Amino acid sequence: MEDKTGLIRKGIGGFYYVETDGILHECRARGIFRKNGVTPLPGDRVRIAVAPDGTGEVEEILPRRNFLFRPPVANVDRLIVVASVCDPEPNMLLIDKMIAYAERRGIEPAIVVSKVDLREPDGMEKAYQGSGIPLFRVSSASGEGVDGVRALMRGGITVLAGNTGVGKSSLLNGMFGELHQQTGEISRKLGRGRHTTRQVELFRLASGGYAVDTPGFSSIGAEKGEWIPPEELAYCFREFAPCLGRCRFTTCSHTCEKGCAVLEAVERGEISKSRHASYVAMYREMKGMKQWEMK
Repeated sequence: MEDKTGLIRKGIGGFYYVETDGILHECRARGIFRKNGVTPLPGDRVRIAVAPDGTGEVEEILPRRNFLFRPPVANVDRLIVVASVCDPEPNMLLIDKMIAYAERRGIEPAIVVSKVDLREPDGMEKAYQGSGIPLFRVSSASGEGVDGVRALMRGGITVLAGNTGVGKSSLLNGMFGELHQQTGEISRKLGRGRHTTRQVELFRLASGGYAVDTPGFSSIGAEKGEWIPPEELAYCFREFAPCLGRCRFTTCSHTCEKGCAVLEAVERGEISKSRHASYVAMYREMKGMKQWEMK
């Protein structure tokens, strides 16, 4: 057996497909992981023992920087939320939940507004102006904005998330034509073609790095790992940072209190009303949840 360090590209049915030096190894995980309640995830850096036939065993999961519950992936560098200007209409609260979810885990968020050839994204641009969150106008039809997103995704692991129909697949195929051919690559190589569509998989980009295309999402916040303590939620809205600690009351929730520095910034137009409305909705939702009650 030969020891190697590699990256889990995909895991399914108790098998983990680990890339080392451009080679994929089909691996099982040691029983100690299950005994300790630990599941290897795509994105994990792992140490494996490789047999002469190329199969292996996951011996150790190297320390994670972060991980997501949905989709289950580790060591994420950036989360790109894809939203369309129309068909479907953007759900601002859901977008802001995804951004807060990323901020909580030290993952850099970005927004891609698709289908800008159909309508100007004025409302979206206004909502995130001054937020410190990059926003890209993109049209898969004309190619507008594609180069900027491609450059953003260079290196590291990028997760793309968005509702069904917003154009994630068109965007990815427009930027990285190789992804269309790569879909199901691991399954084809290893004879497991029937499992290609519902599993998280890291797609290797020719420009460097990996992309994870998630299924359409519709909710977030009901799982234990996604719950954000209400008193910490404000720190997940980066444009609130200059105001925190300047409110009249130390227990300020930044939702309705007099002397709230956040509310004053909203009135001055320094924080968008849309973002603050999302914060208030999330605060009330999280306030009503008990961590022990969650799944």
